Amino acid sequence: MTAKAPLQPIPLEQLPPLPPLRLAVVGHVEVVSFVLVEQLPRAGVVQTARRCLELPGGAGAVAAVQLARLSGGRVRFFTALGRDAVGEAAAATLSALGLELQVAWRQAPTRRGISLCDGSGERSIVVIGERLGPRADDPLPWQELAHCDGVFASAADPRAVRLARAARVLTATPRLRLPVLQEAGVALDALIGSGLDPAEQVPADALQPPPALRIATAGAAGGQAEPLGAFAAPPRQQPVVDSYGAGDSFAAGVTAGLAAGWSAEQAISLGCHCGSACLDGLGPYASQLCWQGGAWCQAGIGTTSPSRRAK
Repeated sequence: MTAKAPLQPIPLEQLPPLPPLRLAVVGHVEVVSFVLVEQLPRAGVVQTARRCLELPGGAGAVAAVQLARLSGGRVRFFTALGRDAVGEAAAATLSALGLELQVAWRQAPTRRGISLCDGSGERSIVVIGERLGPRADDPLPWQELAHCDGVFASAADPRAVRLARAARVLTATPRLRLPVLQEAGVALDALIGSGLDPAEQVPADALQPPPALRIATAGAAGGQAEPLGAFAAPPRQQPVVDSYGAGDSFAAGVTAGLAAGWSAEQAISLGCHCGSACLDGLGPYASQLCWQGGAWCQAGIGTTSPSRRAK
């Protein structure tokens, strides 16, 4: 029997317009040094970085900025940061990137990281310190989540996940951690993770109730969605610069599509375009997909495809 061909992403100009959306993210931040090198390190080899920049990253931050760029409005970001210079600088940068921050300040240091990227776009990440996430007992305006069309979660305690479930659509990454998801016991509209990362594998029967949609991405090979089936990645016209943040941008695109009431195929298509756009720049924000001036474009690059948006 012939295997079913993977679904091809719907072109951007054929997707329906995104309506105005109220969106939020509950998640974590890590301040990352993005270092472009000739090749990933080998024992005993000293090399000079070709380029380096430092930005707040992490699944929560990347998804929140991508949602802001898709919606054209400020996105609420519920997070936790260390009360230190690194955390305060991260908060200022994320605010400038279009986020409305709701921060639980901690005495612990802000988590940091190093992302080494070679000429092929491959990267290796080292994180330093404890991952800080918001908790339901933090004095944050959790009641606002009930008024959101869509929420994406990457770090929280079980009670905070239950509060996020008050949104019309709730998506999450397996990096939220399996015990948290199991204890929360909520029905996710989508569980979105990497099919290539062992840390993001969730057994099929591990969550009750099960997610309405399970998505495992596979980089250039596309991915698998249950119950939809396999899907392809958009064809690329240029080499990958950096893959950091592509998966989180994908998750944000899916979240925005589902929050808009789109079909799973349409939402995954938008996610695919978001993930592909992110590959074109160093760090997660240099080339994310956005809506600007009546057209789809990439941050810092220019128009990608014409479209029209609902008023």
